[in-house]
Parts: sequence; structure tokens; C-alpha cells
Amino acid sequence: MALGSRSRSRWTALLAGVLTAAFAAVAGVAQAAPGTAAERQPAGTAAKRGPISVAYVEVNSNSMLNAGKYQLAGSGANVFDIAVVFAANINYNGSSAYLYFNPQVQSVLDNAATQIRPLQAKGIKVELSILGNHQGAGFANFPSKSAASAFAKQLSNAVTKYGLDGIDFDDEYADYGVNGTAQPNNYSFVYLVQALRAAMPNKLITLYNIGPAAAHLTYKGTNVGPLFNYAWNPYYDTFEVPSVSLPKSQLAPAAIDLTSTPASDAASLAQQTVDGGYGVYLTYNLTSTDIHGYISSFTDVLNGSDAVYTG
Repeated sequence: MALGSRSRSRWTALLAGVLTAAFAAVAGVAQAAPGTAAERQPAGTAAKRGPISVAYVEVNSNSMLNAGKYQLAGSGANVFDIAVVFAANINYNGSSAYLYFNPQVQSVLDNAATQIRPLQAKGIKVELSILGNHQGAGFANFPSKSAASAFAKQLSNAVTKYGLDGIDFDDEYADYGVNGTAQPNNYSFVYLVQALRAAMPNKLITLYNIGPAAAHLTYKGTNVGPLFNYAWNPYYDTFEVPSVSLPKSQLAPAAIDLTSTPASDAASLAQQTVDGGYGVYLTYNLTSTDIHGYISSFTDVLNGSDAVYTG
């Protein structure tokens, strides 16, 4: 997984309170995302009603700019509100975890002026996904609070250096235990999220709700669920509410693969999103192919408008 590609078949769902007073103010920032897309639109961009949409882009083979090529026909608003660079890795050097960028991810970051800024100029937030890399290092097995904080510092430094809008956690492919690494513990991810939120009080932190990290969001009475801006279901072509302590406006129970989920399912999942009062719709694997007709199958339901492709 060094190149960051993945197959999205999911067989096991892992489950994830009370937030400590020390992080109450920070949690207030994290929960500040308003309940409608129109309220979340940056000044100067077209208004959008209904849930927001998220697009993961496999940058090994696709351009991030694809996320900015779709608009709603009625308003001109962006179809995709958050674009996720998939994916950087958490690697292991024999003694500690470190943040790794494969050549394709590094190229996107080095060329942020042409690969990221155009999206941000449209009002699209750009996050960096962090994924395991079969080396034993993961978000759930830091040996100490200081080790978790050190990795959080690497993440926040990357956000600052490359002008990103946030970090997305995806606890897959860590292969906990290899290379003499530890198995998951109860405190590691809690410490990591706390440290990252403290370092990035006004940036996005999102959770791809899978893996041991997602199952350990509470430690000694501290629940870090409210420190996330959003959490989404990782199982494509399903509707499953993430077990994270966030309001419905910040949850994505519906998830689709843009290259394999039937349009009828995409529309049905969008309807469940609207009917349930949820605020986010997750999509994966946006490519360069013009699929505005397919995308319209869910934007018609979510946002009351067809999608158009701007090229």
C-alpha cells in the first residue's frame, strides 16, 4: 500500500460521552459546522442547499482538479464540498511512526499552487487522508502520549506547509504487530486526536470510521468523537450511521464508489440521507471521466438539482 491504492470491500465493521473539560473549548470549534450546506458555503461562492458531498481522489492515477469540475445546474454551487487526497501513509522506521508521502502524493503537495489552490479558490476544502502501510505503525498503537503527540505534530506541520484544510484518518492496512510493533491499545488514538485538535483548532479533522482507532474513541471518560468535524461510513453501497458522538449534520451514513455503485443505489442512499436528516454524503474514486449524469442521480435528491460537468 505504499502507493496508496486500495480495494474498498468491507467485511468487518468496528464500533466506536463525555468530553474532558480541558478540551471543551476545542470541541466547541470542532462542532461548529452548521447544519446546512448553504450555511457552510464560503463567502463569494454559490449557495447550496442540502447535504454536502465528499470526494476521495486516488492521486496515483487521477488529478485532484477533477473535484472542481462539477457544479449544480440550478445554482452553480460545487457538487463536492470536500476533496480528499488519497493517500499519505503512517510508516515505521524501526523505532517510531512517521508521515510518508509516496511520489504521487508528494507531487500533489509540491504543486499545491496548481493542484490544490484552484479547488480552494472555488470554496472546496482539501484534506489529506492518512492510511496505514503494512509496516505495523498505526493510529491505535502509539506507545505513549508523547509519541502520539509527535505524530500529530508531523500532521499539523504538513497541513501548514502545504496549505491544506485538514486531516482525514483511515485506520486500514496498518498490520499491527509486524516489525515488532504493538497491538492496538485503548489510549493511542484518543491522545492523537486530542493533540491534533489542539494544534489545529480551526482545521478539519475527519474520520473514515473503520479499524481499531475508530473502535477506541473513549479513554478514561474522555470521548474524542466531538473533536471531529465529520465522520463517514466506510462501506460502499451501504447506509450505516457512524458510531461517533456528532450531530446528524456532521455524519455521512451513505457511501458510494463512483466507479461501481449503481446509479439507482446512489439515488436510494441519497434519499435515505435526506430522510434521516443527515448532512454529509460520501463518494470514493472520482476519476477524469465525465459522469455528470451519474452524479445527478444523487444531487437531484440531495440538492434538488442536476449536476453539470465544466471540464
